[in-house]
Amino acid sequence: VQLQASGGGLVQPGGSLRLSCAASGSIFNIGDMGWYCQAPGKERELVADISRFNSRTNYADSVRGRFAISRDNVKSTVYLQMNSLEPGDTAVYYCNAQDRVYQGRTYWGQGTLVTVSS
Repeated sequence: VQLQASGGGLVQPGGSLRLSCAASGSIFNIGDMGWYCQAPGKERELVADISRFNSRTNYADSVRGRFAISRDNVKSTVYLQMNSLEPGDTAVYYCNAQDRVYQGRTYWGQGTLVTVSS
């Protein structure tokens, strides 16, 4: 499975961005998908994830109510709609996919930089 993320960039505080992550390869194997972020000097942490079949979602407390994760299983793509962005959201965002056939196998996209600054 390969993951290709896009949509990052520079945005002012209060602005919005939409990240996309398209999967290719053995897409039948893909289960839960999600987004993680890593700010300079910090560890990578979960932003949001979404299950494959019932679209159950889970959010970090810091983004709940501002970000929305969704997925299109036909396109094998996961999205992260980011609203009311704050300078503290500045980070590299990575998409993630869990393999539902080979338990414990995880895939990562290349990361896309989101910078929130005036």
